Amino acid sequence: MVGHGTKFGRKKEEAIAALLSHRTIEDAAQAINIAPRTLLRWMQIAEFKAAYLKARREAVDQATARLQQSTGAAAATMLKLMVDPAAPAAVRLRAAECVFDHAIRAIEIEDIEARVSELEQAVEQAKPGSTKYLGLAS
Repeated sequence: MVGHGTKFGRKKEEAIAALLSHRTIEDAAQAINIAPRTLLRWMQIAEFKAAYLKARREAVDQATARLQQSTGAAAATMLKLMVDPAAPAAVRLRAAECVFDHAIRAIEIEDIEARVSELEQAVEQAKPGSTKYLGLAS
């Protein structure tokens, strides 16, 4: 964007903030007083796309962190519902299914992490210069 200098930088930041906080491109453009076609054109510029993607990732990271902070309360709620005799059977069953699903998924993730670690070690040992690669290790 030759010729736009710092104005493009400021407007670009405003545009990214507007895109993150409005439902449509048209609404975002209107919020910062530019034409929707201009915003669409900016969204095709590699620098803008990268900055927008970074901002979106940061927003999702913040939201994910907030959700992670609430997992203790979520687990307590799920467990309470699972054992609450006053809760409908369908609710208790669904809570029990969630407990199983999360427990199984945690084991699967641990297994995958172990396998990835083993693969990383094997790759490291297979690199030139390692004792195993040189045939010095058994």
